[in-house]
Amino acid sequence: MAASGVLAVLSALRAAGVTAWGDGGWGIDALLGTTTREHSDLDLVVLMPELSSVRATLSDIGFGIVLRDWLPAALAVADQASNEVDLHPISPDGIGGGHQELPDGGRFYYPRPVVGEIDGVVVDCVDATTQVLAHQGYTPTEKDLADLLLLRSLTD
Repeated sequence: MAASGVLAVLSALRAAGVTAWGDGGWGIDALLGTTTREHSDLDLVVLMPELSSVRATLSDIGFGIVLRDWLPAALAVADQASNEVDLHPISPDGIGGGHQELPDGGRFYYPRPVVGEIDGVVVDCVDATTQVLAHQGYTPTEKDLADLLLLRSLTD
């Protein structure tokens, strides 16, 4: 997914009045303020109570194909051009963050978002420390290892 597509998705969600912040590859690039690689999808942290509105908004802009429904942990949708949005719903904690339910029954905590930038546009995104934590517990791919090196420059 290109930066223009990311910004279109975020703009539509903002216009709908729902909360969403970048995670994963685009979240890392937002923290760095530059696009470091091509991205196959856009990972977004969203609020579970707003999930119906998020899904409706995404469907309205063409993301109506459900690729994976692992709710309450995650939901991945796509458009006809194979652009993907991977949603990570959280139960809000009242201080700007929240917990994501995981498939194994555990939970992952996302603190309140920080500010990043994509193509000169200010966006909310997951902080570097949380991004590093999200890359634990599985065998990382080459892409994940490259992302972790980028994150190291932000957390050292």
